[in-house]
Amino acid sequence: MRILITAPYHEKAQAVLAQTFGEIIYRPWKPHGRAYNAEELISLLKETHADALITEHDNVTAEVIEIFPDLRFIGVCRGTPSNVAVEKATEYDIPVFHTPARNAQAVAEMFVANVITFLRNTIAGCEWLAGENWEAGAHTSYLQFKGNELAGRTIGMVGFGAIGQRIAEMVKNFPCPIQFYDPYVKQSDSVYKKTTLEDIFETSDIVSIHLPVTDQTKGMIDKTLISRMKKDAIFVNTARAVVVNREDLLDALENNQIRGAILDVFDHEPPDATDYRIIHRPNVLATPHIAGATFEVEDHHAFIMNDALKSWFTDHNRNIKQLANKEILTVKS
Repeated sequence: MRILITAPYHEKAQAVLAQTFGEIIYRPWKPHGRAYNAEELISLLKETHADALITEHDNVTAEVIEIFPDLRFIGVCRGTPSNVAVEKATEYDIPVFHTPARNAQAVAEMFVANVITFLRNTIAGCEWLAGENWEAGAHTSYLQFKGNELAGRTIGMVGFGAIGQRIAEMVKNFPCPIQFYDPYVKQSDSVYKKTTLEDIFETSDIVSIHLPVTDQTKGMIDKTLISRMKKDAIFVNTARAVVVNREDLLDALENNQIRGAILDVFDHEPPDATDYRIIHRPNVLATPHIAGATFEVEDHHAFIMNDALKSWFTDHNRNIKQLANKEILTVKS
């Protein structure tokens, strides 16, 4: 099998694939400066005579798949294969693998870092210090930037998948009571409380969003839920902006209905005028979609993908969570 890899993939992981499957052609998108578009990807696949593709951000459109209907598999080094025409791949019986939880550690660490930074007024204190405002004998900083501890605050997770659970593992011993809403999680550590969506918003000191984008979740977090939050509660979204009605969130922030928000995702990237109204709020800590941006994430996704491919092709295991289009199981033995 000849595998074209356009995702970042370290040499050790490439060597493992080569030993198991055959030839590896490595053409990562990063030196190209951007993800490959469909036309460029078609040209690459033709040039390399690849039998399979491992991608990250490239546009694997229906046209790409129709031109290469005999691909043995498509691997997507992302938590969700949103850049791939998965339905078209399913039509041609092409398994699509992805790498759920590749950025769980990165996002969880960013959550802890930014929540503590927000609670302790760290950024305002740093700006005050850089502005040379520290006068002799003054206790201004101690009084002005006195913040709160994370310990003892109830954290409510909306969605309790790999990232939510990793955060819970990190903060439960601060200690922080953890509660979650997720109809798809049937069992969890007994220390975590499963509850209703309304209860999460009404009783949590920190509400953290960890939802995928589906027809059901788009705009799911709106005024009816946000208005239930405590006045001193913090809203956190490191998942996807589209699951939140931004006008309703902006209204709550501008009217000080909640303490503030910590955001890493926005309706438009780059942001539009409304996004910037949110970003510039003094009670918002905003980062430019970097919660999952660590060098280690690329190591994680290579390991997860290699494990999936071994399970599928060598061990003939069809019950793997990395398979994105499980519909092919009806025809795959």
